[in-house]
Amino acid sequence: MKQKTSHYSFARKLLIFWTLFISIGAFAGGLSMIIDPSGKSLGMDAMLPYFQVLPFANVLFQDFFFSGFALVIVNGITNLIAAILLFKKKKIGTLLGGIFGITLMLWICIQFYMFEFNLMSTIFFVFGLCQAITGFYAWKHFPQENEHDNAQAE
Repeated sequence: MKQKTSHYSFARKLLIFWTLFISIGAFAGGLSMIIDPSGKSLGMDAMLPYFQVLPFANVLFQDFFFSGFALVIVNGITNLIAAILLFKKKKIGTLLGGIFGITLMLWICIQFYMFEFNLMSTIFFVFGLCQAITGFYAWKHFPQENEHDNAQAE
């Protein structure tokens, strides 16, 4: 069972990286949009017209406040929760870490729909894919026998 535990340990640490990396980025970007809803401080003000293709654009997307708030909730808080669960070596953390990678990919798919090709969006889509794969791998290799004892041994 040692081999499976070492696979899990590596995947868990990598998934902690992904969840914290995505969470910190989401908090930074989201809070920046909340603090300056005009988007000028981030150089995003020219992108606001692209949001008009979304439902409820005349209510929710007149500035970046709602987008920033959604980013903090959908990608920031969720990934932070997954990271905390992973630090506590909970199996649900591996599952959530993978699911939140998929959530990031879906978030980026909305950006693919709204904007022209954007290297940054493509890179974050790949990050989401890496996070999803790592989450699945960690979940698959989670120690089954004596889960508590194996987790303590790491």
